[in-house]
Amino acid sequence: MAAAPAPDARVTLLDAMASELARNQQQLKMQSHEPPYFMSYQLKDYEQTAVAARYGAIFMDDSYRERKLYVDVRVGSYDFDSSVPEGFEFSFSTKGTSYIARKEGPLDDSPLALRTALWLITDEKYKSALFQYLKKKGEDVYSVEDPKRPPSFTKEKPSTLVQPAVPAPFNRERWVKLSREVSGLFNAHPELFDSEVRVTADKVTRLFVSTEGSRIISEEVLYGLHVSAVTRAPDGQLLDDSRDFYSPSEAGLPEDAKVREAAGKVIEELLALRAAPAIDPYTGPAILAPEASGVLFHEAVGHRLEGDRQDGDNEGKTFKGQVGKAVLPTFLSIHDDPSLKVLNGEPLNGYYQFDEEGVKGQRVTLVEKGVLRNYLLGRRPAEGFLQSNGHGRSQGTLKPVARMANLIVDSTKAVSDAELKRLLINEAKRQGKPYGLIIRDITGGNTNTSNYGYQAFKGVPRMVYRVDVKTGQESLVRGVEIVGTPLSAVNRILASGQKQGIFNGFCGAESGNVPVSTVAPAILLQEMELQRAMEGKDRPPILSSPAALKDPAMQKATP
Repeated sequence: MAAAPAPDARVTLLDAMASELARNQQQLKMQSHEPPYFMSYQLKDYEQTAVAARYGAIFMDDSYRERKLYVDVRVGSYDFDSSVPEGFEFSFSTKGTSYIARKEGPLDDSPLALRTALWLITDEKYKSALFQYLKKKGEDVYSVEDPKRPPSFTKEKPSTLVQPAVPAPFNRERWVKLSREVSGLFNAHPELFDSEVRVTADKVTRLFVSTEGSRIISEEVLYGLHVSAVTRAPDGQLLDDSRDFYSPSEAGLPEDAKVREAAGKVIEELLALRAAPAIDPYTGPAILAPEASGVLFHEAVGHRLEGDRQDGDNEGKTFKGQVGKAVLPTFLSIHDDPSLKVLNGEPLNGYYQFDEEGVKGQRVTLVEKGVLRNYLLGRRPAEGFLQSNGHGRSQGTLKPVARMANLIVDSTKAVSDAELKRLLINEAKRQGKPYGLIIRDITGGNTNTSNYGYQAFKGVPRMVYRVDVKTGQESLVRGVEIVGTPLSAVNRILASGQKQGIFNGFCGAESGNVPVSTVAPAILLQEMELQRAMEGKDRPPILSSPAALKDPAMQKATP
């Protein structure tokens, strides 16, 4: 007779979480004060394995595991509750020394230890929620009544999922050998004074229960392979370059030959950048290649369509009240789809089934033919939008807020790359410019959405080419950053390319770093402003690298 299958430890822990949640729901109450109307528990089990090499030798060969707990306790009602923005939740007693419960779960699969950790955090969160609820009610006395004020929290149907376990193998022998070998290729170019080859495997197992009845067990695995290097130009400017690969499976990472090729491109580009001239600040037409275009839409548009930014007292609210109005050129549409796992054979980082608030990730049309239609929404409603569309996201123990997942830009005014370049040259001539620019690669960007300071964004281009309007010849330049105001920039888009490119990476905001993707075509901007990048004046290393000495003892192979 076959032995019975071993019980699923994940389900055992989920049952323990549900039991502790039910106990608190039934019994947690302070005399003369409201009990919680909503609670949820989340456990995230993080596992990472990483190998990193520099100069042909292993510098990191490690793995770690941790479990993080997030508890949401709300007092009041869906219409008006105790919730406050992240960073404003802390409250403390004036009569003694406050104790902050640790937001860690046991690594052992111990139901009792897990329930005890959740009990202590729940007690802290309930007291804080009561404090914030009473404070908000008091502050409401001084506020003008706003008939358009949205509720505090959306009402959602409970979700149920028990995802099968997802394997996360790591061929340590292969990755140690490859990272050691590829990092050694940089030794032949001592001008590139630092470099790294890093391979990682990250697995997140998530357990979620709520008083609404949701029970979710999900697992996500993401592999990363990164080749990077750093050098200085003769004038002191610091230059970096990299190639980054992501995949939900180990088999999806590039073959060894492709990794070597990627290292060769990094070396080639950095040596070219060292020799390239620095250009002066520029305002004029420019083409952004697909990845650079994706960063522009992510920073200038995507962040400003996050629902939490439509109602915060400290937010600039760029698109508040603009639903149904034109905000982009009519040939552009934007949607965000966390349910999309693969596009054109390439995996997307922003894929997930349920967000950190237990809501199924849903495709949402944000802009349709230039007209604003919707926002990215978690369970904090925005005016006119009272349901989540599954975009409440966070890292670790941080409070979820509305975030992007897979932001996809479509265009109906698409032309070939050759035609896009011709349009660039014509526009530069029309403006009386001696050249236009093509930005083929970008390291990333950042933006300010608050009402403190200016509504602006910045991008850090890596491979910038100056296009002579007379000859069409392209020459590599360096030393500038993209700057601009969001509405001005995106409304100067004249046309797009035909092929969409995928930018996979991570986005950092108040709820932490979350994996995202942006899919966009190349775009031609009528006007783009570039400012001078920070000028480095540091000397390069004074002595030559030991790798340049050609000493046989130095070149001895590592076993």
